[in-house]
Amino acid sequence: MATFILIHGSWHGGWCFDDVKALLEADGHTVLAPDLPGMGGSDAEMAQITLQGWADFAANLCRTAPQKPVILAGHSRGGLVVSQAAETAPDAVDALVYICAMMLPDGYSRAEFKAMEEANPAFDALITKTPEGHGSLITGDAPEAVFAQLSPPDKVTAAMARLVSEPHGPRATPMRLTPERWGSIPRTYVECTEDRTIPISSQRRMIAMSPGATVVTLDADHSPFLSRSKELAAALLGAVPD
Repeated sequence: MATFILIHGSWHGGWCFDDVKALLEADGHTVLAPDLPGMGGSDAEMAQITLQGWADFAANLCRTAPQKPVILAGHSRGGLVVSQAAETAPDAVDALVYICAMMLPDGYSRAEFKAMEEANPAFDALITKTPEGHGSLITGDAPEAVFAQLSPPDKVTAAMARLVSEPHGPRATPMRLTPERWGSIPRTYVECTEDRTIPISSQRRMIAMSPGATVVTLDADHSPFLSRSKELAAALLGAVPD
């Protein structure tokens, strides 16, 4: 049996993995899906949040996992966190999984990669900076059309009501990764072909920029934990080392 540590993306919380968590636990695995520190905080609180701080938080969960192997997975912006956590504690991570996530090479930040992407006005229109600029909020109309257009409407309504403020600092921080540490860990990339937040073209660009990942393709939106929970659970199980 394995321990799965699931790191949520921007504006979300560990709750987004509830359906996948239940499926993995039904197979006897341990699943940890925490809320990252600072999520939903004030500007002053979010100003203190760093990518390395989040990485240390995730790395400590890996080090203290109740059973091995440890599978560390990140959704969307959570990919930045799991990459930096793996660099921080490579001996504590047996496999990495990126769920339509930011899998960036050394030296790149999320903000820098966004400047390389095609324009995404529907996504950009959803986002408002917090008053002091240390975070952002989802305030635009119909975020479900961008985040979860293929997901069950009742689950989407509940999820959109739970979105919170997101610290800005981590997305502006360049990755600091090495082949000997992060690069030594097996990686799976779960690409979602109908994603309107990180389009498939961007996902495949990241796969090409960091070659070596096993790719699993899902006919899913940006919320495969809602729209394709069984398939996502299967992808996570498939990442468990033999």
